[in-house]
Amino acid sequence: MAEENKKLALLRILHILEKYSDEAHPLTQDDIVNRLEKDYGIELERKAVARQLSLLKEAYDYPDSPIVIESDRRKGTYIQERGFEDAELRMLIDGVLSSKYITAGHSKRLIEKLCGLSNKYFRSHVKNIYSVNEWEKTDNVALFLNIEFVDEAIERKRQIRFAYNKYGADKKLYKTSTQVLSPYQLILHNQRYYLMGYSEYWSRMGYFRLDHITNMQIEDKPLKELRTIAGYENGIHYKDFSTSLPYMFTDKIETVVFAVEQWAIDQVIDWFGNSAKIENDGDRYKVSVRVSPNAMEYWAMQYLNAVEILSPAFLRDRIRDNLKKASEKYERK
Repeated sequence: MAEENKKLALLRILHILEKYSDEAHPLTQDDIVNRLEKDYGIELERKAVARQLSLLKEAYDYPDSPIVIESDRRKGTYIQERGFEDAELRMLIDGVLSSKYITAGHSKRLIEKLCGLSNKYFRSHVKNIYSVNEWEKTDNVALFLNIEFVDEAIERKRQIRFAYNKYGADKKLYKTSTQVLSPYQLILHNQRYYLMGYSEYWSRMGYFRLDHITNMQIEDKPLKELRTIAGYENGIHYKDFSTSLPYMFTDKIETVVFAVEQWAIDQVIDWFGNSAKIENDGDRYKVSVRVSPNAMEYWAMQYLNAVEILSPAFLRDRIRDNLKKASEKYERK
């Protein structure tokens, strides 16, 4: 055995512990000797393995260590704590599976990487959720490249240009416009990735589905400073943002008051959080929120049997017109 290979023994023993051990599967020194020879072709005596294990334990014996190595004289040595617990990895994998903005191919690679953060026993437990092709996924492979472009543009304080697309009846993306924006943030909302940016052409902030963007490029023109835009003098307030724009419309935020049945209060809190002002109003509740009227129109229609818009008047009229048109459609034979 060449001397340089033996110098790798410390690192290989760590890999063996990461891959094959946990509290339920401790490894004896003989186990590690055998694994070193079988997996890496490194021959090492038990005494040498014991010294390497002591070095590893000493190396990771500090506060906030990414891993904790534990030894039991009778049972063996194992990784007691890792950078991610198995339950945390499951949550991350579920997030990848349910994310419609990640292609099936990227999802598979991400899940493989996440599984690699635990041991071989973890992979066997996630087989039942390893079903990427059964989920609705985007087919836009430019997503991760777009993320890199946006990050670079924000870092360099430059505007970006891109083609914005929408799906046709054949379920394929087609270009609908060319956009030039000052990019500020990528936002995950309602299981969708959105690019938040200011359009000087439209003189307003816009929100664009990242998985609907193609042909992105960085312009040489400086971006418009966020704090010079009305309403953003103090930056982005993410808590207000998430409740006031449930469907990512770009109209002006206004106060909307509506009445709601008691059974739907849970949905109000779910969508608008603690920012919603709720007061008892007889057999119903009166709710006041700061929200996009366009988004509120869609939300109120979704909960039609439980919600009545009280103000502003134009939104109430719009809902009434929607109901009239819908009724006419269903009266047709």
